[in-house]
Amino acid sequence: MPRYRFGDFVLSPRRRVLVRGTSEAPLIPRYFDLLVFLVEHRHEAVHRRDIFDRVWSDVVVSDSALSQAIRTIRRTLGDDSREPRFIRTVARHGYRFVFDGVIEEDEESTWPAAAGAAAPAPAVVVEIEPAGADDPFEPLLQRLSAGAGETDHEDRREAAELLHHLGTREALSRLGTRPGHVLARAMLRDARWDVPSAGEVPIAGTAESWRTAAALVRLRLRRAARIAASRGVAASIGGFVAGGLAGLAGGTLLALLPDSTSPPALAGVLAAIGSACGACGGAGVGAGISMAEAAVRSRRAAALLAGAAIGGGLVGGLTQWLGRWSLSTLVGVEVPIGGALEGLALGAAAGLGYAAGTPRADGGLAAPRGRRRAKAVAVIAAACSLTACALTFMGRPLVGGTIHQIAKTSNGSRAALTSLGRLVGEPDFGPVSGTLLGMAEGGLFGAGVAIGLTRRRRA
Repeated sequence: MPRYRFGDFVLSPRRRVLVRGTSEAPLIPRYFDLLVFLVEHRHEAVHRRDIFDRVWSDVVVSDSALSQAIRTIRRTLGDDSREPRFIRTVARHGYRFVFDGVIEEDEESTWPAAAGAAAPAPAVVVEIEPAGADDPFEPLLQRLSAGAGETDHEDRREAAELLHHLGTREALSRLGTRPGHVLARAMLRDARWDVPSAGEVPIAGTAESWRTAAALVRLRLRRAARIAASRGVAASIGGFVAGGLAGLAGGTLLALLPDSTSPPALAGVLAAIGSACGACGGAGVGAGISMAEAAVRSRRAAALLAGAAIGGGLVGGLTQWLGRWSLSTLVGVEVPIGGALEGLALGAAAGLGYAAGTPRADGGLAAPRGRRRAKAVAVIAAACSLTACALTFMGRPLVGGTIHQIAKTSNGSRAALTSLGRLVGEPDFGPVSGTLLGMAEGGLFGAGVAIGLTRRRRA
């Protein structure tokens, strides 16, 4: 593995360090990987799709994340996008490293003095306006706190990053509660993840902390809204397929049992009911997980659990109300159908399983591949299955158990699951058969949602 020398810089992929002269120029890991990738493929224009597949291989991010990375690398190299010396934008394609004098060296050859060691001053050029030459903070603070009509989002984002380079603590002290401080603090909090030298940007305990937190959530959701929406749809499709398979399998098994009176058509009916319930539940849980993952970075596990629980609980509550109202109004059947508690519990299990199964997600929405994806699906399915077991034990059945209750209450229904109970040695559909069915339903639902959530679409 060689190292690369270009201009005043030495780039060492093995040591994972970029050095300018004798000083280290810090970059966050993904940005460092992007620079290495561009230098390694300097003889060609690299497509954006290939960059996402290489640098963000385990997460899904928006196009703005790549633009942000390129802008930060250019600033670190002292490059200019208008007259690029190092990185050129290739319209409607991607980027190319264009420096003509890149030298490949043996990693074991002599390094510049003190190379690879952190230096007091990183190689980042902070440009300030001439009027503020004696005070580099104030022009940047004005750009950061300016109103929406006075400067664009990218300009404020750049100002936030430069303020982190100058000193996070001093920038926060100087920001104070001037007009526009809410969005400015939110921008500083969001930008700190992309600046290695950035300090902490607390929100709790500050002036108008709730407004700042809301602004931060809006900022991140706006950036990842399209990705979060597509993942919610994918989770809904996964739940739809899982619910349909569960209903189809259950109905077919009932029709085939020797002592069953269920007709073959029941398989199609149960598949339709299962698909509808799975799709609704998957949409709620998937949307909750995606929005939480896009909006929160510092407390990811707690946010995922809460987001999935809220999404599942809302959809479950709506389904519960609609089911009870429909049965009571249309056929006069009063059955204590569940929904809200079951949705909340299954959602929390899916969120917790997702957090445990995708622990390495950083800077985007997790999209593991291969064995890591299979592991994540298995963890989420297991969490949902165990939760369904606990719910059934508490007398809170899922779709199959609820259908059995409705069938037992209705005259002439042939959808009762009594035959399943006899299959496991029970006189009727009882605790054992109910628990086994609930665990199967929960596991299939969790697997379907997980497969949808972790699907990585080609750019």
